[in-house]
Amino acid sequence: MDYECDCSDSSGQSNAILFNILSRGEPAQNEPNYDRVPHTCNCEKRRRVCLKTPGETCQEASGVLVKTMHFMRSLPAFQQLPPRDQLSLLQNCWAPLFILGLAQDRFRFEIDDSPAPSMLQRILLNDQDAAISGREQPTLAGVQTLMSCLETFCSLDLSPKEYAYLKGTVIFNPDVPGLKAAVFVEGLQYEAQHALKEVLVPLYPQDRGRFAHVLLTASTLKSITPALITELFFRPVIGQVDFLDLLVDMLFSR
Repeated sequence: MDYECDCSDSSGQSNAILFNILSRGEPAQNEPNYDRVPHTCNCEKRRRVCLKTPGETCQEASGVLVKTMHFMRSLPAFQQLPPRDQLSLLQNCWAPLFILGLAQDRFRFEIDDSPAPSMLQRILLNDQDAAISGREQPTLAGVQTLMSCLETFCSLDLSPKEYAYLKGTVIFNPDVPGLKAAVFVEGLQYEAQHALKEVLVPLYPQDRGRFAHVLLTASTLKSITPALITELFFRPVIGQVDFLDLLVDMLFSR
């Protein structure tokens, strides 16, 4: 999700002076070091956004996540896999599976611009900023891609059975590196695809291309990163906790 930034920050010089004045251990007579000032990109594509109503939206998203994890746990074939394979598949599929859950529930949410911290806040919260800077922050472009994907799935008007089989094709991905039971997983994916096709053909006899269209649409789920989902819907709730650890607890706790 890298875009070339064409914008410029006209306040950079004044912020740089403030930064150097407040930075400890630097003589006042030293020339300002403008390279040290974080550059806030204001161009449209990389504009940082957040949920407009995080309390309500995060709670609803958490409900979708619980149902998503319950769906995985309820699959006997998934439970038969080696634990390491289960973990690998979880890491690979949780985000697209969650997005399918959002689409199935016709999930709606609104976004707003993320409030930009002042230069003084950046200095005083330097350690926290360092941790945040290492994570992918939700951008307008990323969220628009997610919304477009949800709209496409809603337009397909899939039945609960279609969603169930489609989720099976997403979970059982034999291309995930390091699987011990890759052949078994490949067979499960084939069965899920075959079951999906068996449902689609009688329902849409005149639309022979619907099966391929559904699978093609599902392939676009990979364009939405797990980091975007985590930071947008769950970071306001979990703080600095590792989200994958929470998923593992949800999936393997008895």
